[in-house]
Amino acid sequence: MINRQLLAPESIVVIGGSNNIHKPGGAVVRNLITGGYQGTLRVVNPKEDEVQGIKVFHDVKELPPTELAVIVIPARMCPATVRVLAAEKEVRAFIIISAGFGEETPAGAALEKEILDICEQYGAALIGPNCIGLLNAWHHSVFTKPIPHLNPRGVDFISGSGATAVFILESAVIKGLQFNSVWSIGNGKQIGIEDVLQYMDEHFDPENDSKVKLLYIENISNPDKLLFHASSLIRKGCRIAAIKAGSSESGSRAASSHTGAIASSDSAVEALFLKAGIVRCYSREELTTVGCIFTLPPIQGKRFAIVTHAGGPGVMLTDALSKGGLEVPPLDPTIGEELKALLSPGASVSNPIDILATGNPTHLATAIDFCENRFDNIDAIMVIFGTPGLVQLYETYDVLHEKILSCKKPVFPILPSLHTAGPEVDEFLKKGHVNFSDEVTLATALTQVMRTPSPAPPEIELFGVDVPRIRDIISGIHESGYISPELVHELLGCAQIPMVPEMVSADVEQLVAFADRIGYPVVAKVVGPIHKSDVGGVTLDIKSAKHLRLEFERMMAIEGATGVMVQRMLHGTELFVGAKYEPRFGHIVLCGLGGIFVEVLRDVRSGLAPLSYGEAYSMIRSLRAYKIIQGTRGQAGINQAKFAEVIVRLSTLLRFATEIKEMDINPLLADENGVTAVDARIYIEK
Repeated sequence: MINRQLLAPESIVVIGGSNNIHKPGGAVVRNLITGGYQGTLRVVNPKEDEVQGIKVFHDVKELPPTELAVIVIPARMCPATVRVLAAEKEVRAFIIISAGFGEETPAGAALEKEILDICEQYGAALIGPNCIGLLNAWHHSVFTKPIPHLNPRGVDFISGSGATAVFILESAVIKGLQFNSVWSIGNGKQIGIEDVLQYMDEHFDPENDSKVKLLYIENISNPDKLLFHASSLIRKGCRIAAIKAGSSESGSRAASSHTGAIASSDSAVEALFLKAGIVRCYSREELTTVGCIFTLPPIQGKRFAIVTHAGGPGVMLTDALSKGGLEVPPLDPTIGEELKALLSPGASVSNPIDILATGNPTHLATAIDFCENRFDNIDAIMVIFGTPGLVQLYETYDVLHEKILSCKKPVFPILPSLHTAGPEVDEFLKKGHVNFSDEVTLATALTQVMRTPSPAPPEIELFGVDVPRIRDIISGIHESGYISPELVHELLGCAQIPMVPEMVSADVEQLVAFADRIGYPVVAKVVGPIHKSDVGGVTLDIKSAKHLRLEFERMMAIEGATGVMVQRMLHGTELFVGAKYEPRFGHIVLCGLGGIFVEVLRDVRSGLAPLSYGEAYSMIRSLRAYKIIQGTRGQAGINQAKFAEVIVRLSTLLRFATEIKEMDINPLLADENGVTAVDARIYIEK
């Protein structure tokens, strides 16, 4: 519940405010005063008469009606204080800085629940407890530093951790990144990260609101809400990046299937972010660097020119961009010679363009102008310019400032000399720019941005999937466990996923008759044991009834065998599709190369069901083995459209069968004509 009293209160009271600015209560009062809060500011402190020039109330019962309360007192005192403020003083928004609640003990959780109940009873907003506060243009209700420069077009930053929020702000401020608001939600008892995004989405004003959102997430309590509102904001023109901390180890807890061994809750996070269009980051530096990238005009391609006065950083940047799949193309040699004639002797114009350590502001301006106007195969310009401490760079950075404003192609300033050219860099940042002081960090972050797709369409693509029949089959299963091959075959048939002709039986004569009908060669597989290959339960290229009878007898002697499956022998590239149900997220669908190397190579990509064709193609094309799928060394590629169709159809089936907790289709045999499921397992929990 986010309301006006929380965002723009006419009056604020700090419960526990003091004169000691080295304690949270005193620091909140200081930040409210220095932040220029224009409303009525009150303080409650039983031991002080005046706090930082403000007359003090000794008890909350002495207060006049007030809109927002910032509470910095021991946890045990908070519920009674909140009740008085809400019931008697008309407070309709609370920011509880205090710790010692559900993050520590069950008793603290009970206090937290009591506070929430009071807020819900009186329709009051609640931030926290256990947070650093809320910072926006209206009021600075935080106890920490730094206080970043606020700008309506700056970043909205939402964090699940107060201390981490401070460290991220430290990283951002030194880069020149400006902010519109900072939300520290703490325990998020009422207002979580998803709720803040919902408010920003539902009240979004494209003319005035920030279009950049940065998130630090420790727990995704409502993945559907996060997905819906993040993707909605991105479709409205926003850009979002996030760190998700606390990723669990790979799911070895129930590795009874290939998918169970590979998929993890982190796979679910990865899939959710990709589906929403959120750029995933893995460190504070990467998050704030992506935030800085978001402040520049969007790049219309992936070809970069590098202008530098130091060869080494230019080479490192070239390597990092190339590693990320971005391009530093050679420049037109004829035009390059024209540029070279205007630079110092010895300058290089092959890309990177090295104007040498003796390069001056005019040389820099000339090189940028050529990249902007003459070199047609360039989409963006990266400028590396520091100093060995021999000269001042004010004039050089003035040129860079002018070019950033005038160029249609994005210009990325990389100013590494934060120590020897600190005043010049500060002056440059004060003009509203950002600085990427490390070229490799920039390239890594830019790669993440360029690889992140647009939000997936929200519609479910049914494609004739027989949902009623799927539900009938699932409803008819009464016990948890792996279902029979016959039911697997029937479920995949409901999704129109092609399967190889097969028969399962404990009667050898039935199997021989089936093989005679479909034609040799055939494949025999033991039914019962989970990992058939591990127990010698698979035989390929059986070319006669006599051979089939011998294999039948051998397989039925394997421990746990309940029958034998016979299939037509097919050839093609082995692929894999699997799925795992992750609580709260839904089904994570994985694809990759198949056969016995799924777990060894772990070259898989994940998506969150239901999937669109675009998502399926993105998963396939991002595989390291994609060249094999395309066709390589004289071998024909596979039918990618059919592979994508299987992924999409499977994801639609899963959307209507949450009882399926794990499944593998391994292998799918694929060639240039089609894709056929050869072996599949489905585990159901009822």
